[in-house]
Amino acid sequence: MASPFRRPLVAGCALALGAALALTGCERGSDAIRATAENTVAVPAECADVVANAKAAVEKASAADQPWDGPTTGPKATTGKTIVYVAQSMQNPGVAGVAAGLTDASAAIGWTLKVIDGQGTPSGILSAFNQALTLKPDGIILGGFDPKTTDSQVRQANAAKIPLVGWQALATPGPSDEPKLFSNITTKVEDVAKISAQFVIARSNGVAGVVIFTDSSIPFAEGKSQMIQKELQTCSSVEVLKYANIPLADVANRMPTETSALLSSLGDKWTYSVAINDVYFENATAAFRQSGRTSATAPINVGAGDGDAAALTRIRNDDFQAATVPSPLRSEGWQIVDELNRAFAGEKASGYVPQIHVSTKDNASAENYWDPSGYQEAYKAIWGK
Repeated sequence: MASPFRRPLVAGCALALGAALALTGCERGSDAIRATAENTVAVPAECADVVANAKAAVEKASAADQPWDGPTTGPKATTGKTIVYVAQSMQNPGVAGVAAGLTDASAAIGWTLKVIDGQGTPSGILSAFNQALTLKPDGIILGGFDPKTTDSQVRQANAAKIPLVGWQALATPGPSDEPKLFSNITTKVEDVAKISAQFVIARSNGVAGVVIFTDSSIPFAEGKSQMIQKELQTCSSVEVLKYANIPLADVANRMPTETSALLSSLGDKWTYSVAINDVYFENATAAFRQSGRTSATAPINVGAGDGDAAALTRIRNDDFQAATVPSPLRSEGWQIVDELNRAFAGEKASGYVPQIHVSTKDNASAENYWDPSGYQEAYKAIWGK
């Protein structure tokens, strides 16, 4: 399948600095690092290498048509398999995006896929997993929930020798012994954290006042935000102004008032934000507008993950979000099918970790998702389809 971002990057010029100073000339590359008002700030000498490395990393990750870098060899397709996707919630855009990939991949390999919606509640997920076990499938996928919350069901599947593959079920990618998963499909959190911080360093030329939004009640989220802060601090002229702990469950209620309070207390010192999830900015836009800010005068906002359709729409429309680090949801669905095929064939997991991408206004499209190009053809070739 062709990448949804196959169109060429637009090289922009002519951004004004204040009322009197105009920029002359343009820089090649993505919106992340081309000439902007922020980039007219001289790079502090002590951060020159950090800024240069950040720009190179963001330029590479922002490529509109990143080629497939995953597996190209593996077992031929096993036949007649039935797999079940236990979804945390089909209202969750990430979980639903993976389901779309699973649907296409299952059809391509010739398997039967059943999707059971956990409805986003602990009891619903338990019920969905129990239903999956009752079906006695060949494989089960844990879609976006912690296996520890379904420990009994995981152990039942293990005892029945039903291979389990997780999607963002654990913080780390690859096989797991406890809980026992054949593999867990996810990007590396440290890579996501690093590139989101590098985006800030690159675009600001190493001079930024940053607010980090996190949920410290979730170890995974807290760990990600700590990594973001550590990477930002590799450049001494980047200042973390506020480490804002707002639980994801409270974002809709708290983010508007928190945003207004930060605008009042920090003023123009606040030039960038990084959040562990795009949903923070979904709930900040009204406060930015009410304060009289525009996308040109508000802080530049960067999501360190998820890359859902709403976030990509904001980015395309320049609506108070400049970038996100999306998961390649559909190709991850295909990888899950491939990993299960390896399990059925008695082979080891591929060990592939999905690549990191930065979505910006330059490379986002109306399809509102991102995947590397060529992954479907690669998997079909492996399966002999």
